[in-house]
Amino acid sequence: MKVLLLKDAKEDDCGQDPYIRELGLYGLEATLIPVLSFEFLSLPSFSEKLSHPEGYGGLIFTSPRAVEAVELCLEKDSKTEAWKHSLREKWNAKSVYVVGKATASLVNKIGLDTEGANCGNAEKLAEYICSRHLL
Repeated sequence: MKVLLLKDAKEDDCGQDPYIRELGLYGLEATLIPVLSFEFLSLPSFSEKLSHPEGYGGLIFTSPRAVEAVELCLEKDSKTEAWKHSLREKWNAKSVYVVGKATASLVNKIGLDTEGANCGNAEKLAEYICSRHLL
């Protein structure tokens, strides 16, 4: 049976979209149709705020795109060295929360320690944060 899969193609370690592969195992022939586009907004404003951790109690990453926004700010504004030498350490002194393990993994790659990855969704993460009174 043919099905429409409404997402962008992503390759796994086997060089194939995991949805295509898994659906194929069950006799389904999936056709990928990318239906979304994405644009980052307010990067200059975010970059400025990212440079001043002293003004904030912490960070909350709600998705892998949020991590990508940090990476873009560091690259575009040549802040990679400042990140490595002081900004990362200053942010790590604060609470850094994440929704989900995939986001946690990406946040860890930019050198930040995370909390809340096991919460799994925004509602549970909010409860976790409020229960800790750290932010």
